[in-house]
Amino acid sequence: MKRIFVTGAGGFVGARTCRFLQGNYEVLTLPKGWMASCTELQLMQSIAEAQPDVILHTAAISDTGYTEQHPEEAYRANVELPLWLARAAAQCGARLVGFSSDQVYAGVQQPGSLPETMELSPANVYGRQKLEMEQRMLDACPDTVLLRATWMYDLPSYGLPIRGNLPLNILRAAKTGEVLRFSRNDYRGVGYVREVIENLVPAMELPGGVYNFGSGNDKDMVDTALYFSHLLQVDVRIEETDFVRNLVMDGQKLQEHGIVFRSTQGAFRQCLADYGMDI
Repeated sequence: MKRIFVTGAGGFVGARTCRFLQGNYEVLTLPKGWMASCTELQLMQSIAEAQPDVILHTAAISDTGYTEQHPEEAYRANVELPLWLARAAAQCGARLVGFSSDQVYAGVQQPGSLPETMELSPANVYGRQKLEMEQRMLDACPDTVLLRATWMYDLPSYGLPIRGNLPLNILRAAKTGEVLRFSRNDYRGVGYVREVIENLVPAMELPGGVYNFGSGNDKDMVDTALYFSHLLQVDVRIEETDFVRNLVMDGQKLQEHGIVFRSTQGAFRQCLADYGMDI
């Protein structure tokens, strides 16, 4: 049975990844919070002792506001620890698959779907850290597979950790009367976490490199929020802003390796179907 070492096993993505893999793989994890204070030597020793076939790195400080306010703490989590994992993977011969983010595209002015080959200069701390992480991990372990993920969501269930996301924000606003703010100049993919995790298994076989990994979206965020609201059968008030952004990722490179994501709208329909909700 293949041994898969998962970091961030207590987090939103990591906990769901562990549950999905159990039964078909031997899943190895670290104690909660251990990576926050470990040294590089301790981490490399833990990996060496575990002798995994694959390392799935899901841990990160991904709150963009928090990283702006705590850049040094975030740098350790988002750059230094992944680099140590890359060195450990190179040393023990494990396959390393790690999550990056669509935030590396923050600040891009180009419209349309964005390919992995673009020259980037991210406009926020988190995006800059993720881009540096990609470059340093590939330098240390060229076979590393790095997955630029979209903003992800799930619905509460299964006793798994949950966090703020688009459908939950919409449901909360419908209940409280809160006004949501979105822009018709803001474009980004919004991904169903279960589809992301299911695609991790074929992603383990990808050649080393960077891949856009998530749903595309040809609608602006006002129309996207209205579409989600319609399927959730709730009414929300939306105030349109003038915020300008494009984080929509081109999935062609991934598709050439046989991995295809549903559109943002199709993925949400699948999410509701998985939870037995009429649409």
